[in-house]
Order: sequence, then C-alpha cells, then structure tokens
Amino acid sequence: MRHGPVFSLLYWVGVILNLGMPKKIRVGILFGGKSVEHEVSLRSASNVIAALDRKKYTPVLIGIDKGGHWQTGQDLLGSGVSAMSALAQEGQHHVTLTPANAGQLVPLSAGAKRESLQSVDVVFPILHGPLGEDGTVQGLLKLAGVPFVGASVLGSAIGMDKDVMKRLLREAGLPVAKFITLRKGEPCSYHEAAKKLGAIMFIKPANAGSSVGISKVKRAKDFKEAVRVAFTYDTKVIIEEFIVGREIECAILGNHKPIASIPGEVIPTHEFYSYEAKYLDEQGARIEIPARLTKQQVKAVQKLAIQTFRVLECAGLGRVDFFLTPRGRWYVNEINTLPGFTSISMYPKLFEATGIPYAELIDRLIMLALERFGEEGQLMTSRL
Repeated sequence: MRHGPVFSLLYWVGVILNLGMPKKIRVGILFGGKSVEHEVSLRSASNVIAALDRKKYTPVLIGIDKGGHWQTGQDLLGSGVSAMSALAQEGQHHVTLTPANAGQLVPLSAGAKRESLQSVDVVFPILHGPLGEDGTVQGLLKLAGVPFVGASVLGSAIGMDKDVMKRLLREAGLPVAKFITLRKGEPCSYHEAAKKLGAIMFIKPANAGSSVGISKVKRAKDFKEAVRVAFTYDTKVIIEEFIVGREIECAILGNHKPIASIPGEVIPTHEFYSYEAKYLDEQGARIEIPARLTKQQVKAVQKLAIQTFRVLECAGLGRVDFFLTPRGRWYVNEINTLPGFTSISMYPKLFEATGIPYAELIDRLIMLALERFGEEGQLMTSRL
C-alpha cells in the first residue's frame, strides 16, 4: 500500500499514540544472515516471534539464507532451527526491499505474484555479525523507507568494528584496555605485542560477534596460529591486553533518553566466555542477575553504559560489556548493538530483572523504532 508523506506521518503518529488504527502493525522479522552467527539468529527469531502480541502485531517472516538470499513465508521456522539453516524449503518466495516502495516485499522468484506478497510497517532485524548488524542491512532499510529496530547505519557500523569503537571510546575519555590493530600483511610478533600489552593477550577479528574467532594467547608459539584464525573471519584483527577482572554486562533501552538495566555478571567455566561456552555448552557459564555489586558500583556501571551508548551513536537497544578489576576499576570491553534474544540471552534477562518482561521489551523496541522514524520523517530534505 502506497501513501503520501503527510498520510505516512499521520499514520505513524497514530500508531505511536495508539489512536486505534484499523490494522495491526506488520512487523518484518528479519533473521538468518550470511554470517557465522546464522544459527544464533534463528534461535533469537523464534523467541521474538513467540513473544509478539498478536492483538497488536502481525509477524512477517523474512529469512536470509547463508548465500544472502531473502525469502518470505510464514512457515520458515515451522520445521525447527536445524531445517532453517539452509533456508531451502520449497514454495518460499524470494524477495527484496526497494527504495520508496512503502515496505512492499518485491518478488524475485520466477512466476511469483506481487499481490500475493506482504508489506511491512517496521522491521525487527534479528541479525548478528557482519552483513546484519554492521550497518549494511540498516542502510538498505533506510533506503527502502522502512522503520527498523536498533541503531542506524553509523551506530551499527561503529558497534561492529571493535577497532573504531575503542578509538572513539578512548577519544571520549572512557576507559578501554590497551590494544593493537593489525591488518592483513602487516607484520607483528608475539614479543612486539607483549611489550605493549603484556604476556597474556586476546586476539580477535575486529568485525565479529559471539566470541567467534577469538583466542587467548599466553605463549609465543600460539601467537601466529591465533592471528591466522582471526584473519579467517575478518581482514582486520585487534590484539588486546588481558584484563584480570569480573565480566559485567548492562543492557540499554531507549533513543534520546536511554535507560540502563540492572547489571549482571557472566562467570565462565571455560578459559573465557567463548562461542562454545555461550551457545554449545549448557554449563559453559554461570549467570548472576543482579551482579554482586555495591550501590555505588551499580550506579557507576549504569552511567558508563549510557555514556558508551551515546558516544557510539546507538539507538533503541544495546548491551555494554565491562571488566571490573579487583581494585574496582571499570573497563569498557564492547557494545553489542543487536544482542541475542535466545532463551538464555543476557539482554532480555537483564531487563526482565529490571521489571520489563520479554513481551513488553519487544513492544517497547518496536515503538522506539517507529518514534525515530517519525522524527526523521519531519526533517527537511529539500530547500525548495
């Protein structure tokens, strides 16, 4: 359905203010993706879909296979996560979004009828990793003129690139661990890195999430292989000093006036909080919500989390991860602009402990997306 700009603005204002619009809000649940975090996205999507208030929202499933092809169909997750990994079920429509098309899903499959496809009013991109939460999808959605949950292009790109993220945080005077950035072809030895960072260090892809491709290096003989592994996931690698401390996480919700959740603590049973510890081993970590912190420490980490969120140009949601040293010093580790929504994910658990249950959290995130879209729709785009 196509609308003029004035009607569209009134429509979104009506939706936001709950003025009784005749149709449910059609939420495009965008999941899967061309990323090593594909399977995590599927689990998150299943939970978000189950939590949607069907009196208010109609979910429109849009799955991205590992080749980057978009498909739509209400049964995309019907056969379970294992069947979804390839998104190769027959009978699904291959689609895309195009600029200035009012959220209409445009068919790409031969013989598909345009009128048989749906349109979306807002998109919830439940995507993790590159080509999902790095600003690429967000740019496409902005060109298509569709509201979407989470940070926009700049905030998403910054949040994904750990090198740029840490440089901006450092420039803003926020505490980050010492690090070295390494690009393909640039020489760096263990001994050179150890002089700057200490004998124990973490080596990780600059653009990846869920602890993919990360190695903890303690000896010179393991350094070269750890760098090689990290470079299999990205063309840029960061090497960080090892911070002895507790792993504290704080969730953020909001646009102009973000709020911080009660902080929680991750206590890994593995060497560190690796991908295996997060998703494959049920005993990979113990979670404490709330974290055992003093009132002063809670206030300090919440303030620091909101500062991080704002410095990195984020919106909607984010989860900020910290280290707290035995001497009481805080370090910002990173921000996740599209954190997981699985049944064990920290972001929804932290807000549930704060007093915002899962379904309400999803509702608030969608409203924040519509709110931002309405504000951006009032900006001047021409002086004529």
